[in-house]
This record gives sequence, structure tokens and C-alpha cells, in this order.
Amino acid sequence: MSMWVGYIILIVLIGICAISLWAVWKLMHPARKPVLLTPDEEGLEYESITFRSRDQAVNLKGWFLPAAGSPKMTIIFAHGYRSNRLQNKVAALGLAKALVQRNYNVVMFDFRNCGNSEGRLTTIGLDEQQDILGAVDWCTTFCKGRIGLIGYSMGAAASLLAAAKCEEVSGVIADSPFSDLNRYLLDNLSIWSKLPKYPFSPLMVLAIRFIMKKNPQLVKPIVSIQQIYPRPVMFIHGDQDETIPCADSEMMSQRFADAFSYWKVPGAKHTGSYKLFPVEYTNRVDHFFDRLAGGHR
Repeated sequence: MSMWVGYIILIVLIGICAISLWAVWKLMHPARKPVLLTPDEEGLEYESITFRSRDQAVNLKGWFLPAAGSPKMTIIFAHGYRSNRLQNKVAALGLAKALVQRNYNVVMFDFRNCGNSEGRLTTIGLDEQQDILGAVDWCTTFCKGRIGLIGYSMGAAASLLAAAKCEEVSGVIADSPFSDLNRYLLDNLSIWSKLPKYPFSPLMVLAIRFIMKKNPQLVKPIVSIQQIYPRPVMFIHGDQDETIPCADSEMMSQRFADAFSYWKVPGAKHTGSYKLFPVEYTNRVDHFFDRLAGGHR
């Protein structure tokens, strides 16, 4: 009888491990969303661009949107998990249009394994920072002036990681970032996977390390911001965010309060601040980057 109990326990453990691996595989291979809109449909001039990630691993596809007038600086957009350069939940092209009209160059691109870019694996910020750094390299070659980043969710976290490694980035706007990927996954994988937190979440974190062959503990924006300071960062986070708690942005903003700022957006859900308050959002983004570019408003 005890032998059969042992077999049953072994089968259950194998089943739990197999389910964890399968769930993580799906999370790291999300279905690509096609890029169904082009800037000319919004009345914008644009150039299709291709560049390499800084680690030379993949070719990345995107757009360059030139400023309507004399460019103040260039802003690189970094989209979120399971999205593409359009970031439809944010209406990123609408914000890009407003910034172009206020004389900013804009670069929008698809992360690896997203949209039209190469790649077969999404690493929730770890390798995506290399994609942002590749976009920075493209901008330093083809655009004059300062470079700023604006990222959403995973893209916000990746922007903070990239800026920490790149002095060419003058400042970052981080909309709805997590502060520590490993901690975030342990707390929230059950939401993404629809599996019980225990025993699955700890096993899935181990599985992520196995599939990526890299350590998710390296994705710690809360540590990266130490290398960004004293360059400015503006954190934006909705107080109704059920995906990533706004406490993450609040905590990071308080680390260097003399250079970092925080807009806690009432009533906004995950990356929903722009759609809820488009005029104020645009004005705040413009004000932040205008100061970086040498404006005096």
C-alpha cells in the first residue's frame, strides 16, 4: 500500500512540474499581435526602420516619426508584455502624434518576439533592455540631440534597466513598472497563469530560469535606478492598477526624491493613465522632456 502511495505522490509531483513548465513556456512565448495600423493613417510622416539589438541577437522592426518642426530631442517608446509598438491599451500612436506635433522625434519599435521583430522568446525585461539599447544606438547614429525613453509595464522596467547602462539616455518616463521581477513573479504569476499560487508560483520561477537560461533576479529596476541617478525619472502609475501595484513606482520614486517624480493617477488601471487623462498626460510628458531638452517652461 505504501508503495502505491509513493507512486501516486511521484506522479502528482511530476504532473505539477510538467504543468509549471508548460505554463511558463506559454508565458514566455506569447502570441504575436500584428501591427495593423501605420502612422500615415494618423496623418503622420514616418520611415520604417530596422536595427540590431545591442547584443546583436535579433533584428528589430520599427518606425521613425520625425518632429513636425525643429526637433527638441528623440523619444523612444518601449511597449509592454504581449503587445507591440502600437501598445493599443495605451493608444501609444496617439501620444506619439501629440509629441511629434510638439517637435519631438519619436521612435516606436517591436521588442524581440513581438510584432514584426525577430526572436522566439520574451524575457520580461532581461533581454528586452538590449533591444532598447539597440534603439538608442540607432538614434545616436541617425538623430542629433538628446534621447529620452518612455516605457510601459515590462517596457518601463526594461527602460530603467537600459538607462542604467547607457549615459546617452537623458531621462526616463516609466509608466506602471515593477520594481523587482523575481518578487513580482512570486507574488503575481498565479494571476497570469490562472494556477494556484502554491505550489505553482515558486516552481514556475525556477522554470523561467531554466527556459531563459538566465537569472530573472537580474531584472531589478529598484537596483538599476541607482545607476540612473542623478538623471531624472518620472514614474506614472494608476492607483487602481491590479496588475502591478502602484506601490512599486512610489517606492522607487522615493529613493531619489530630488531627481525622481511620481504621478499617482486616480482611477487609472494598468497603463491606463493616458486614455483616462490624455491632455494632462501629454502635458506632463512634454514638460518632462522639454526640460531635458533645455526648455524653460
